[in-house]
Amino acid sequence: MRLKDQQEVLASGAASIRSWGRASLILLRLFLGVVFVYASFDKILRPAAFAEIIYNYQILPDPLINIASIFLPWLELLLGLLLIFGFWLAGAVLIANSLFLVFFATLVFNSARGLDIDCGCFSVSTAASSGGHMLWYLLRDSFFLLLGLSLFFSTFFRKRGS
Repeated sequence: MRLKDQQEVLASGAASIRSWGRASLILLRLFLGVVFVYASFDKILRPAAFAEIIYNYQILPDPLINIASIFLPWLELLLGLLLIFGFWLAGAVLIANSLFLVFFATLVFNSARGLDIDCGCFSVSTAASSGGHMLWYLLRDSFFLLLGLSLFFSTFFRKRGS
């Protein structure tokens, strides 16, 4: 095989890898966007129940609980839509990762305190906790955090020419 032919094969392989990388980042962005949109619905419809869940975390001062129960779901919906449609992507990715980090830290903090509460992440159901939730929440949120961080690094640190 001639040198020129080898270079063309390598160039086409690199282009294929770049297109696969772009496609996977789009899928990742869409997945995380859908997660945020889905997470917002029940909280938007039932802010009082979400305020009760926030209160159970025992982290925020009482005057901020109602504000957070109204503001946070709408922020999640907006972030989800921005991720899905790719608008203001750098800011959306940065804020989404900040939320993932805060959610994960909150779960770790309450787990260390021995609290086993319903997280209220996707539903504000006030059904009694059956125990063992915190480990599942920690695993799930660490997965979301890892996905978010990979989107963060690809958004802010990828080579501009690729």
